[in-house]
Amino acid sequence: MSTELTVNENKLPSIQELFKDPNAAVQQDALNHYLNQPPPASWVKKHPFIKNYNYVPIDKVEFLLRMFFKKYKIEVVSYGLLFNSVQCHVRVHYLDPITSEWLFHDGVGAEELQTQSGTGTLLMDMSNVNKGAVKMALPIAKTIAIKDACDHFGNIFGANLGRKDTIQFGVDEKLISLTRTKEEERMSKLIERAKDKTTLEALKLHLTESLTDQYNLKWIQLEQEK
Repeated sequence: MSTELTVNENKLPSIQELFKDPNAAVQQDALNHYLNQPPPASWVKKHPFIKNYNYVPIDKVEFLLRMFFKKYKIEVVSYGLLFNSVQCHVRVHYLDPITSEWLFHDGVGAEELQTQSGTGTLLMDMSNVNKGAVKMALPIAKTIAIKDACDHFGNIFGANLGRKDTIQFGVDEKLISLTRTKEEERMSKLIERAKDKTTLEALKLHLTESLTDQYNLKWIQLEQEK
């Protein structure tokens, strides 16, 4: 006789039903949708020394932090030498726009120290390090660490530029249907389909509270596409 336990799937809650506040979950889903859009093509740069390595420059990353989260802080957790490089560990603190909680992502980065011409890699006693090498390498390591931390936010920060076979993020339609009326669903689709700010602005008079975040994020997306 089999001792395996069977589970009646009909009694298990759906993923959508597990959320205590479906409205907040829908807002988070909308934010995730825009965070996982690809960055504008004009923002993406090719690394001058690393083959097939694309990245989003730090000025664009800082712009996105200000745009999406309004308040953020960069904490340098630690720094030091790692083999022939300077390494830096940072913590990017940000104000969650849905919950108003302070959260954070960690990132790490490293930059090789410049050595005197013809001396090869860094000597153990550091006698062949160029003057000012640490001053140059540490800020670069910090910048790399910030971008590494911000990759956790999503594609628009450059998260998947070097990855293959990635999965396209999509909003949870079942979750949205728990909190919206049919009219709100219709308006949501019109907001998503808007191709310019004039079309989007025409929908503003018909907004409900549950559509405000989606509207604002769509406006930001259209701003980026200029």
